[in-house]
Amino acid sequence: MWRRFVLHLTLMMIGDNGSDHVNDRDLGFIYRYVAGRNNDAGPTLLLLHGTGGDENSLVGLGELLAPGGALLSPRGKVLENGMPRFFRRISEGVFDVEDLRFRTQELAGFVREAVSAYGIDPSTLIAVGYSNGANIATSLLLLEPGLLSAAVLFRPMVPFEPDLPPDLSGTSVYLGSGRSDPLVPPDNAARLAEILRGTGADVEHRWMDSGHRLSPEDVSEAGAWLSRIVPARNYGAPGDESSE
Repeated sequence: MWRRFVLHLTLMMIGDNGSDHVNDRDLGFIYRYVAGRNNDAGPTLLLLHGTGGDENSLVGLGELLAPGGALLSPRGKVLENGMPRFFRRISEGVFDVEDLRFRTQELAGFVREAVSAYGIDPSTLIAVGYSNGANIATSLLLLEPGLLSAAVLFRPMVPFEPDLPPDLSGTSVYLGSGRSDPLVPPDNAARLAEILRGTGADVEHRWMDSGHRLSPEDVSEAGAWLSRIVPARNYGAPGDESSE
């Protein structure tokens, strides 16, 4: 099963989802935009990679989560020892909150420009972030309410404690945490879920028997969740085509 998952993910990363645009507009970020195949019926996933990733890293994951959907994937603009990130950190798990707030505003500007440039329906925009990408996606939720219709956060942690929680009523959020994650303590992940619930967001927090890395279960659980929050759009959960 694991080998099949890795093969599927690899093939999706090099496959063709739709019309692929790589930096064909000056939007302030290096990015990749893949148009959907569902005649505008599907979502647009905002793919936000982890430390050391780039605009290609989560394309395969996005294809697995929402087959045929559009994908918008920027590269983080901060470098840490040569590795792209979306914002600076002072040390492991200690964020430069001032930079995080600035980078969040900068990323929100990119998203709005991309929505206009590619004719994206903002009501279908769903963030999918892993690790550092999940943390800036959380910051987008807290600082730019209304920008995202939903978010899938893999291995997130609390980016900051909001002074005044925004109103995220009507926003759905999926958190995927690892029980043995060495980077995100369980109480921190639980606190994040509590913060998001306090905003009125509809939060589903799932715990995986894994560490910080993603597992096939992460993908299948998040895909099933996505298919539930957008039931009219026929997104099959990864693996639904086979009983294997």
